Amino acid sequence: QVQLVESGGGLVQAGGSLRLSCAISGRTFSSSTMGWFRQAPGKEREFVAAIMLISSRTYYTDSVKGRFTISRDNAKNTVYLQMNSLKPEDTAVYYCAADLAGSLSDRPVDYAYWGQGTQVTVSS
Repeated sequence: QVQLVESGGGLVQAGGSLRLSCAISGRTFSSSTMGWFRQAPGKEREFVAAIMLISSRTYYTDSVKGRFTISRDNAKNTVYLQMNSLKPEDTAVYYCAADLAGSLSDRPVDYAYWGQGTQVTVSS
């Protein structure tokens, strides 16, 4: 069993920054992939970024490239999402997810474990 707890969301003006954290507990594997997804009201959950724990290889959706950075601290069992130059369209609930198979996938169905989400609101 894997437990994920997100934190760091909030209200920020356009152009501002936030750093989300995902605390990981329970059984994980060094080959796991950790991902961040987001879901805006009335929209489907969409992929944001992912990182392989064993290699730190990363993958981003096009809309956040150059603005968001995913990273991990294995000693703290925590994954981060640094979000800069935020835009109103980044407003969503952000979810952390774990894929123990480590596929660096952008598909929600490949992630077996999910956190409860943290709200990010970007005002214009």
